[in-house]
Amino acid sequence: MNPVDIIKKYYNPDTLAFKILLNHSEKVAEKALQVAEKFKVDKNFIYEASMLHDIGIFMTDTPKLDCHGSFPYIAHGCLGREIVEKEGYPEHALVCERHTGVGITKEEIIKNKLPLPPRDMMPITTEQKIIAFADKFFSKESDGSVRIRTVEEIIQDLSKYGEEKVNIFKNWLLIFEGTAYKTVP
Repeated sequence: MNPVDIIKKYYNPDTLAFKILLNHSEKVAEKALQVAEKFKVDKNFIYEASMLHDIGIFMTDTPKLDCHGSFPYIAHGCLGREIVEKEGYPEHALVCERHTGVGITKEEIIKNKLPLPPRDMMPITTEQKIIAFADKFFSKESDGSVRIRTVEEIIQDLSKYGEEKVNIFKNWLLIFEGTAYKTVP
């Protein structure tokens, strides 16, 4: 399977949206593969799923990413799941749905009235967690570039969703990079 061929079915390669998606996905794949070296995981799957994890963004109303769909950005994961399932890759599709933040629980979807199907969207497998972790480090920019995010920025963003989300990320930081996060006094 060539994930770029699948992306090209849904994105015109001459668009900024394609450039934004491809640049971001390549950075996520690169970091995920670096992390994967330390684990007994399917590296080919990690590459493919990293490249496809954000395929659903074109269906969202996110003009700064050259995406002019009708759905809110938070729905890009479950939209991506539908696309990748339709392409015949159900395990890759789960990465699309489960990579947002550090995952979203069914309870959070219901409690916060999120525009998502009411089901758990938490990464479960090591591969899913590695890709979700790697994704946090790269911000899509409107010019097609990718901005590297610091651990502090990631933690600050996740703190908006509660200490539990921050703790999941800190745990991943310890597992995947062998570093404990220490707050600067």
